[in-house]
Amino acid sequence: MLPKPKALAVVLAGVGGALAISALLLLGSATELLMVIAPFGASCVLMFALPAAPLSQPVNVVGGHVVAAFAGMLALAFFPSEWWGAAFGVGLAISGMMALRVTHPPAGANPIVIYGLQPGWEFMIVPILIGPILLVVIATLYHRVTGGTYPSKS
Repeated sequence: MLPKPKALAVVLAGVGGALAISALLLLGSATELLMVIAPFGASCVLMFALPAAPLSQPVNVVGGHVVAAFAGMLALAFFPSEWWGAAFGVGLAISGMMALRVTHPPAGANPIVIYGLQPGWEFMIVPILIGPILLVVIATLYHRVTGGTYPSKS
């Protein structure tokens, strides 16, 4: 089990995650672009609740989402209607993230999202690249305003 967090840390983490996802949803509404996918909520858990964790760092958040989504898009391109294509994409995403040292567990769900949505390659830019970059910027600003540290200095 993780150590018991202070009540203020609990509240700040929840508010931070809610604000980050709200900002992306509002931007998506204003631009009529898909800016949020479910794995971004899980990314917020790491960035706001465990900001010092290695898997929460910007290179892992952005790189993990990009690598995992690319794996999902490749799987979709080669196995578009195969039930096992999404599973292959998840496995490829895990291997790719590990090999490139950008493991980010929430991103492992990206191939499943891709199989559900069946998007075009523009999905790699919005939401996959732009979304995590914005989440990292929001998390960095939020932690600075609230007295926290993100990204980790170590």
